[in-house]
Amino acid sequence: MFETPDIYTVVSGSAEGTSRLGAFDNAILKAGVGNTNLIRLSSILPPKALFKGKIIYPRGVLVPIAYGSITSDKKGEVIAASVAIGVSEEDGFGVIMEYSAATTASSAEEIVRKMAKDALDHRGINIREIKSASAQHTVLNFGCAFAAVPMWYSRLS
Repeated sequence: MFETPDIYTVVSGSAEGTSRLGAFDNAILKAGVGNTNLIRLSSILPPKALFKGKIIYPRGVLVPIAYGSITSDKKGEVIAASVAIGVSEEDGFGVIMEYSAATTASSAEEIVRKMAKDALDHRGINIREIKSASAQHTVLNFGCAFAAVPMWYSRLS
């Protein structure tokens, strides 16, 4: 049985690598989650979860995370990844949206913030706030842009 995370943050990073996977690994290292095992989530923020500016994870732990990423080997291509969390007024329940494309960080962030707003609107939920983060990268050889909402447990922090 899994416990429900009760804290979260937003992170992003971009990097080059010697392969697509190497670029992804370097980007998650820059984002601060590279020494963990990422368990990809389907984008729901638990009610009453609290935002933390930074979470330090023990090496090797299983980290629940919603993320967007893009890798490319097209020299000179600009790539971006972004995440946004629409947080409800009522109980802090939220919906996380991810987006990545060959675009700029500002464009990706604008798109994903609208996606988060739409997700709460479709649920009939009043929005307290939208948090977002993005990363942009211009590819040299193998590049990656990564943005995420990792979660954790306050009792382990």
